[in-house]
Amino acid sequence: MKRTVVIGASPNPERYSYKAVLELDKHGYEVFPVGIREGKIGQIDIITDQPKIASVDTVTLYVGPDKQPLLYDYIINLKPKRIIFNPGAENPELAKLANENGIIVEHACTLVLLRTKQYDQPNNFTSHVS
Repeated sequence: MKRTVVIGASPNPERYSYKAVLELDKHGYEVFPVGIREGKIGQIDIITDQPKIASVDTVTLYVGPDKQPLLYDYIINLKPKRIIFNPGAENPELAKLANENGIIVEHACTLVLLRTKQYDQPNNFTSHVS
């Protein structure tokens, strides 16, 4: 089962990060919601620290670029295969850092990728920053 870390997870059902955690779980992914507020998303507890998680396939970001610098080391040290920058989370600096560490960068919406069965497929928004 592929592991996905959702950074910026929120206990607010109106937030896209909340919806993404539910959809990832529904599609059979092992999901780790990481956020700043305690709570649950469905039956899954939101993690409020920066745990070490082995064998991460994807980090999907729901945090604006202004708050991401404090997360750079954490994200890179998770050693994910890819990072998905959801709309509003785009960050050329983190994308470049990811590519320098061999991490694929995608500018896409996790929910759309899941609903169109493209989550596990490379798409036109994959980039390697040089």
